[in-house]
Amino acid sequence: MRKSNGLKRAFSCIEVLKIKRTTLAFEGEWKAAFGSPEDKGVWFIWGGSGNGKSSFVLQLAKELAKMGKVLIESMEEGMSLSMQNSIRLHGVQEMSGRIQVVDGESLSDLEARMKKQKSPRFVIIDSFQYMQMTYKDYLSFKERHQNKLIIFTSHADGKKPKGKAAVSVMYDASEKIYIEGFRAFSKGRFVGENGGVFDIYPQGSQRYWGSDIQNDNKI
Repeated sequence: MRKSNGLKRAFSCIEVLKIKRTTLAFEGEWKAAFGSPEDKGVWFIWGGSGNGKSSFVLQLAKELAKMGKVLIESMEEGMSLSMQNSIRLHGVQEMSGRIQVVDGESLSDLEARMKKQKSPRFVIIDSFQYMQMTYKDYLSFKERHQNKLIIFTSHADGKKPKGKAAVSVMYDASEKIYIEGFRAFSKGRFVGENGGVFDIYPQGSQRYWGSDIQNDNKI
């Protein structure tokens, strides 16, 4: 909100606390790891190949579908056999009416889809690198779709996202989730009671990490 002199309005702390925000109604292991984050904004998920990132994203999509429609822009995996197998493995087809998968499309086509009436509430873009956005592109895109929860996946370079633009988006995102060894770690603003740890494959994560570990919340 801007005043007549062009400056944004300054709010008192009491006014800030009175602003109504809607949150995701996570339960069980999801709430234990991520708490009750806001249902709008940007999430950023990154990790190396073969660590369970794709499986985590489909599990997340299935959970979000309990609260609204989900669109998966599958630019990287498309409709491949690995995508089909992952959908079967995690029972995503059970939420078929609430989850749509698109085999990659341009940013303009994606935005046209997002502007339709009754468009998906949650949009997952796999991946940031395949979308070929600059950081400036990203900021404009985010500004145009403030009523959505937009989730980017990203390749990794070691423990960091791959590419300067991806690193900048990671820092800007409200929720940052790092994937390693079949375990997801919340590095953002929303951390649940277990310290922000979610096991994608419990058996796989135990083999990789051994005994339980703490999330130090450092990037």
